Amino acid sequence: MPNRRRFIQSLSSLPVLGGLFSGSRAFAAPRKRDFYKELGVRPFINAAGTYTVLTASLMPPEVTQAWQYAARQYARLGELHDAVGAKIASLVGCEAAMVTAGAASALTLGTAACMTGTNQQFIRRLPDTTGMKTEVIIQKSHRYGYDHAIRNCGIRFVEVVTREELERAISERTVMMLFFNAADPSGQIKVAEFAELGKKRGIPTFNDAAADVPPVENLSKYIKLGFDLVTFSGGKGLCGPQSAGLLLGRKDLIQAARLNSSPNSDSIGRGMKVNKEELLAMMVAVESYLKRDHQAEWREWEKRVKLIADSVSSVRGVTTEKYVPEIANQVPHLRIRWDQNALKIKPAEVVRQLRDGEPSIELVPGGRGQLGVAVWMLQPGEAQIVARRLRQILRSAA
Repeated sequence: MPNRRRFIQSLSSLPVLGGLFSGSRAFAAPRKRDFYKELGVRPFINAAGTYTVLTASLMPPEVTQAWQYAARQYARLGELHDAVGAKIASLVGCEAAMVTAGAASALTLGTAACMTGTNQQFIRRLPDTTGMKTEVIIQKSHRYGYDHAIRNCGIRFVEVVTREELERAISERTVMMLFFNAADPSGQIKVAEFAELGKKRGIPTFNDAAADVPPVENLSKYIKLGFDLVTFSGGKGLCGPQSAGLLLGRKDLIQAARLNSSPNSDSIGRGMKVNKEELLAMMVAVESYLKRDHQAEWREWEKRVKLIADSVSSVRGVTTEKYVPEIANQVPHLRIRWDQNALKIKPAEVVRQLRDGEPSIELVPGGRGQLGVAVWMLQPGEAQIVARRLRQILRSAA
């Protein structure tokens, strides 16, 4: 026995055979690399918010831990999809759920689900819509840059303005009613009434609420209002993977959406792949989000707004205003304005200097004569950096 033990120990000390004995997880610890520096890509302080083009939010440690766990172990994808979907549905309080490749993917898959149900011929045929209902009713003021994700399925939008127009527009060709949540203030038919109309006429209703948490209550609010499908982005306020999203709603429609998606090869959503890493990380992101102290977060965001406001207000002629967007990104922000005759600098030049400086800082895009600062994606200590840099630039202009 001692000889056998020494023999095995000597084998395991060899690099190649040691790998065989240890299995596929026997990876050497990689040296720490600065990938952005290697690639010539500049990271930045995010005082802009959860914009996709700026890679949205950062995943907290518990979410990256779930990602790393999945990256090191195989799973049967269908089984994992089922289990994660059931878990998320139980957390949110809806019939069913699935993780998608972002909210735009959920829009396509949810629309396809309403069109095809579980009809395999229809699923294989999309975007050929022969034999299917093809009209989606939408308020004219709700047309937006993401409705291409719905049009991918071969549908035709029917635009309406009033409740009466909507009811007249419903026909045997109507397959779905789409609501863009952020556009609720601009439409005549409000969110609860829209869901009620769909229920009354037996038409599935779909609410795109991609950027609309916080508040945390929104995760279940629109399902409770009666929407048949709701989508949220995974990589915004939920702080899950930027490549993931949630599709929540009726069990039959989620089942049909799954059939229209990867890994089903002959489906419109085959390219919208969600792997084990996104699945587990998105599940943990929802768990983590629901457990947060949301009141404490809000107080911290207000402190950051005040810190930056106090700093720039020390420059003569500068005024500030705290504001909370009505729906999307509904968290404390800061507006900064000044008399450009007194301070010889335009907002666009301030944005450029912040972006080109060290460290690079991004503000809310599209200021239109003012600066917008979002504080909720800042990391500890970064609000002080943003405050100092803004004050320096504005003071230099004064």
